Amino acid sequence: SSGINMTYNGLVPRLKGSLLAKDPDSLQKNLREYVDRAVTFVSCPDCGGTRLAEHARTSKINGKSIADISAVELNEVLDWLRAVEDKRVAPLVDVLSSSLETAIDIGLGYLTLSRPSGTMSGGEAQRARMVRHLGSALTDATYVFDEPTAGLHPADIERMNRTLLQLRDKGNTVLVVEHKPETIEIADHVIDLGPRAGTHGGEITFSGTFEELKASDTVTGKHLGDRVPVKAEVRKFSDAVEIRGASKNNLDNVDVDIPLGVLSAITGVAGSGKSSLMACLPQDLLDSGRMLFVDQTAIRGSRRSNPATYTGALDSIRKAFAKEHGVKPGMFSANSDGACPHCNGAGVVWVDLGLMSGADVPCEVCEGRRFNDEVLGYKLADKNIADVLELPADQAAQYFKDKESKVAAAAKICDTLVSVGLGYITLGQSLNTLSGGERQRLKLAVHLGSKAAADILVLDEPTTGLHLADVDMLLGLLDTLVESGNTVVCVEHHLAVVAHADHVIDLGPGAGSDGGTIVFAGAPKDLMKVENSQTGKYLASYA
Repeated sequence: SSGINMTYNGLVPRLKGSLLAKDPDSLQKNLREYVDRAVTFVSCPDCGGTRLAEHARTSKINGKSIADISAVELNEVLDWLRAVEDKRVAPLVDVLSSSLETAIDIGLGYLTLSRPSGTMSGGEAQRARMVRHLGSALTDATYVFDEPTAGLHPADIERMNRTLLQLRDKGNTVLVVEHKPETIEIADHVIDLGPRAGTHGGEITFSGTFEELKASDTVTGKHLGDRVPVKAEVRKFSDAVEIRGASKNNLDNVDVDIPLGVLSAITGVAGSGKSSLMACLPQDLLDSGRMLFVDQTAIRGSRRSNPATYTGALDSIRKAFAKEHGVKPGMFSANSDGACPHCNGAGVVWVDLGLMSGADVPCEVCEGRRFNDEVLGYKLADKNIADVLELPADQAAQYFKDKESKVAAAAKICDTLVSVGLGYITLGQSLNTLSGGERQRLKLAVHLGSKAAADILVLDEPTTGLHLADVDMLLGLLDTLVESGNTVVCVEHHLAVVAHADHVIDLGPGAGSDGGTIVFAGAPKDLMKVENSQTGKYLASYA
């Protein structure tokens, strides 16, 4: 009567609206954990999880509905499509058949049309996008591929190479950023940058043919012929993590033991079931913190996050500056007292360009350095806080060891970054500018620098983004981890890692429904003798 709305939104509707209406992955960690405990997700009883209305599910061609076709592998979709003989849809069938044939030819025949794009690996997503362009009538276009071989087995790389050459032969320009010698080899022209990384790079060190590159004195040229010998003697093990009856995705009731205390490689062509097998590792190991997945997914945090904040190095650096000048540590935080007043410590200012999309431009007051003038006046051995954050990790390690600027905790973290091959990234570089492989190595560095309980490390393709010259560094790091009492499991295609492993578990023999079984489990030298293993075949030719 007083005009006040006395209706109350109950607890269940509020929880549904604030938590359950959102994708669980988009929630903060504590809320996501609550949802996992409180809610069970089941397929919709009406549509069976297909998301389609009844009229769509009951409309059929040759006995198959669109839901049925979306749920089977592309090879089966193509067989069904070829059986459609109605002349009214003949042009459509031709176009669809061509796209499916292309997808199958570049090794995606094991995918289903209903596969959520978020569950695809980077390599799968990139190849899926290629299908559209290969079927396109466009010519004289320029395509730029960033490591198209990421996530690909040597058998799949051959297919990828054929695809790249097809694109070129249609009259297009194809530029490929790549580390794998098998793909560099097919190039008509190679441009090599260096001589090293970060501030030591940025120069064109070679331009010419692959044969000329092999004969050159560049870092890439010297390492093209590198071969890691297949281990003659492998480490022995007594205990193992048992996986029994694994049937996730395409796994066919798999039983396998992953040995403890050694370096294991999980191999197989793309889509053979490697990631599915890793998802079947005992949950109690994860819950107890004994096992750690070190993957390449984006690191949660704001665009202000950088290697210094993520590793915790910035805390000790701020304290050192504060102690030197008798001020609060918060003065040396771009998110607190030391922030530039114009950009609030972001280093950039958003400019709205009206009809066009807006853009970030460097702050005109601090010139992108993020701190106010007072803070920039405080120095530690001739460097202010902004100068320090612009140092690459290898230079920062030395700076923090020098007598005038000694910060032992920061020096130790920088040494760890160098040990995982990240000596070239700067301490203040935004995390969203790092590649997947760099993010993975940064996560590994944080683990190495902590007193974490995890002693079983699962790495998803740690060679991604690594130059040939850095593979030895990675193998040395993996050995160090094992020798200090850890179990290291690498889901990997790189034959150098397979050759160096103590134990190899090869899945296959093919992808999708042709995979999902254990083809081999044992020492790499024995894998080379297994006839139906594609990994064994390529390892034998590699060795």
